[in-house]
Amino acid sequence: MKMKPGFVSAILPDLSFEEVVDHAADCGYSYVEICCWPVGKAERRYAGVTHIDIDKLDEARKNEILDYTGKKGVEISALGYYPNPMDPDPEKRAVYAEHLKKLIDAAEFLGIGKINTFVGRDKNKSVDENFNLFSEIWKPLVKHAESKQVKIGIENCPMIFTADEWPGGNNLAISPVIWRRMFSEIDSDYFGLNYDPSHLLWMQMDYIKPLYEFKDKLFHIHLKDARVYQDKLDEVGVMAAPLDFHTPKLVGLGDIDWGAFISALHDVGYEGALCVEVEDRAFEHSLEGRKYSLVLCKRYLDQFI
Repeated sequence: MKMKPGFVSAILPDLSFEEVVDHAADCGYSYVEICCWPVGKAERRYAGVTHIDIDKLDEARKNEILDYTGKKGVEISALGYYPNPMDPDPEKRAVYAEHLKKLIDAAEFLGIGKINTFVGRDKNKSVDENFNLFSEIWKPLVKHAESKQVKIGIENCPMIFTADEWPGGNNLAISPVIWRRMFSEIDSDYFGLNYDPSHLLWMQMDYIKPLYEFKDKLFHIHLKDARVYQDKLDEVGVMAAPLDFHTPKLVGLGDIDWGAFISALHDVGYEGALCVEVEDRAFEHSLEGRKYSLVLCKRYLDQFI
């Protein structure tokens, strides 16, 4: 097995599952991370996308999915669902946890063995206060994943981009010091990272060094670039809303040194999906623009993998 390119299906909400797979095959991608939100209205950008409705996933649909991906030569790298499982509202937490359990079941049922999500956070509480809730919420979910032999990849996005996500953000798992504590409190081969270097970059952190320490926890990789505008940062400082001084970009159009990053992944023996996550507003004006963004990303990645 070796590293192969893929993309996150959230950027193509207008397409059906089959159409997403078609586009992946047409572009030469090997993987797609398939978004599996509950059917309903999205609460934020890139959320609420449902390319597989796991509430209606039966044997017949499973066979359709696997036959289609097999025919197209495209694999599902993981099932994706990114709520806030540590929301301060207990009723919301329960809803999110229930869907995560269903997602784990679906990943086992489809033979994928992997899901991606956020660990969540109560934005109004400190890190220590959040860790009081962390074990209560996550130990049962990880235990369920272990029973199904499904790996959970936690993305390291702070979720602090909009006014309603201040002051602490809606995802605790943002840095190496927190990852160490998470994996110490829940020591499981089925609990790891869905690693996105772009968030470390705009937070002014080393996005390569952690790959070596957490090499055994790299379950899945998101490829998203970012550009930090120094002139804006000089004006507002690091305590400002992140989008006041940086913007997400397509792979190769921002400040990430992708040669060094992918070289480090080779160093640590990572094998699996490198899934492009498109959040570049310059390409979001139309479906064609978003589809073309994936063409450009694949073209750029061909020099490395």
